[in-house]
Amino acid sequence: MSWEREVEGIRARRELAGEHGGEEAVAKQHGRGRFTVRERVAALVDDDSFREYGSVAGVGEVDDAGELKSFGPANVVTGSARLDGRPVVVCGDDFTIGGAAYSAVGIRKGAFGDELAVRRKLPMVRLLEGGGAKISGAMGARNRSGFDLTAVSFSNVSMAEALRTVPVVCCALGPVAGFPAARLVASHLSIMTRDTAQVLIGGPALVERATGERTTKEELGGADVVLRSGAVDNVAEDEADVWRQTRRFLSYLPSNIWQAAPRVESGDPRDRREEKLISIVPRDRRRAYRMRRIVDAVFDRESFFEMTPLFGRSVITGLARLDGRTVGVFANDPYHLGGSMSAASSRKVRRFVETCDQFNLPIVALTDEPGFHIGPEAERAGTIRFGTEALIASMQTRVPWATVVVRKSFGVAAGIHLGPGSFAVAWPSAEFGALPVEGGVALAYGREIAAAPDPEARRREIEDEVARAQSVFPRAEEFGVHELIDPRDTRPVLCDWMDEVQHALASNPPGRSYAARP
Repeated sequence: MSWEREVEGIRARRELAGEHGGEEAVAKQHGRGRFTVRERVAALVDDDSFREYGSVAGVGEVDDAGELKSFGPANVVTGSARLDGRPVVVCGDDFTIGGAAYSAVGIRKGAFGDELAVRRKLPMVRLLEGGGAKISGAMGARNRSGFDLTAVSFSNVSMAEALRTVPVVCCALGPVAGFPAARLVASHLSIMTRDTAQVLIGGPALVERATGERTTKEELGGADVVLRSGAVDNVAEDEADVWRQTRRFLSYLPSNIWQAAPRVESGDPRDRREEKLISIVPRDRRRAYRMRRIVDAVFDRESFFEMTPLFGRSVITGLARLDGRTVGVFANDPYHLGGSMSAASSRKVRRFVETCDQFNLPIVALTDEPGFHIGPEAERAGTIRFGTEALIASMQTRVPWATVVVRKSFGVAAGIHLGPGSFAVAWPSAEFGALPVEGGVALAYGREIAAAPDPEARRREIEDEVARAQSVFPRAEEFGVHELIDPRDTRPVLCDWMDEVQHALASNPPGRSYAARP
């Protein structure tokens, strides 16, 4: 006697699961310009490397003879795979089945993906497209909710533990609302497709019922909205771009908090000196310049991966490499709010330095900091609280910091660029002080300037005098920076620093534990 009939039942269920929600639903998905979950997994991971778990999970119906009559697969696909040769866990929503509204088994498969990533200590990639949980699936006997407030949700626990221990990348590939939206932002990098994804707490029907306001998914959670709010980090032009960004981001990170980030062969000489750096900062302190040109010149060629570019735009954050080793990069952008630290940019910096600290990545700060953003809007946004939160976050990191003062370093906000024991160097264009020249002179010498025969001439005279006092040379002569450098030497100096900090990195224990913050 054999078990061939039962094995045939496995094959039959797998075949039906491979059909997703059926031919019509798949055609509709393709008509929207979106792919099925298994097509997405195949496009993301290395060829033939995906190993699915729970392929026959769902609802099956058999006849009296035990023959399969019908099978409705779960609308979540979970498994392990390889991505650029490295093992990862992938979990994806199947929108062709009930709009990917999670059933009980779908929630269990999603939570298992997180648990698998935690147990195996592997990066987690979530492919999200769906609108929360099925109302019918969430209801228990006699139409009770089925929610148990005496126990913590196992899916929330596994999601939090994954975020704490392994890199998590989440991709919004269509409308993502409710619990899937929460899963999206519970990540170290979230990506959405520009034209096919929306990310929202509740959809238009729910909003109209609750508030009476008629709106669209695009107005609630389109790319222009959520990228500028900071709810989502990066945008992709299409799904192929999502896979490129996912692969690239994970290439900078270790597989878990217990491992070191991989080193790659960059082919970029560590002693490369860029001539343009000697003149990139204008002598006129009122003129802006392109900080990203400095980033591109200092770090390994084409290695900078920017994160959250449209939120908190007065600072630039991302990952790069120095001589093939991963570093976090944090820089001011003088083209937005003069590079000042706003409430939004403070929140962006706090999250970024925490991610670097979590994965034991050294941080390089390219500093042109005029101070906290000021004015009525800044006060309404609570800038001082979020700014101080970012300051404390920097102080509580354990990874090595290198601070390169490119131009300004003023006020309390300047401390956000200095982790504990930061290695600090400065360019000859650097200025230091409690306040920038213009604001400080207006505050301290306002009456004297107003009383002068030629107020504007007196203002310029005082500003020039204060600027000389804020020059980097007196600071360097007092050993207020570790070294004053030729801008063209920035890359070689930082590559030497990276060599020196490797022992300190190796001695850092895994995980993070932070004290209270403002």
